[in-house]
Amino acid sequence: MMNLEEYVNYLADKHGRNRESLLPILQGIVEKERYLSDVAMIEVAKQLDVSAADVYGTASFYSFLDTVPRGENVIRVCKTITCDMHGKKQIVKAIEDTLKIKVGETTQDKKFSLLTTNCLGWCHKGPVMLINSTPYTELTPDKAREILAEYIRK
Repeated sequence: MMNLEEYVNYLADKHGRNRESLLPILQGIVEKERYLSDVAMIEVAKQLDVSAADVYGTASFYSFLDTVPRGENVIRVCKTITCDMHGKKQIVKAIEDTLKIKVGETTQDKKFSLLTTNCLGWCHKGPVMLINSTPYTELTPDKAREILAEYIRK
């Protein structure tokens, strides 16, 4: 099992050590570590010979590159106007009530984090949420609660 420094080196070998490699390297770290720690971002900066501020700026720009630890299941609810017009607020409320957290928070048991995000690409089937990498479309508050119940039982 590679430590973080070795893993970043592996990703840099795989994707290259130039500015264009930054995003795939950060994505690779998130895939393995589930978020980008300060230590990871500093190591990426060293490998690519860019500033740590540049790495953090890129990481914090993209909503799927978490810079803080998240729960085992990350719930992202689309916040675009289309989903909003189709009941996104009621979906978020149902999730908050079920999990007893607010948007931006993680449950005490670290099983769920709730976030909103820009377009998930399912505008024609909104409102939409993504749990980890699985999309759920045409949500109602009841449907959202049923989906969460499945994850809670796991």
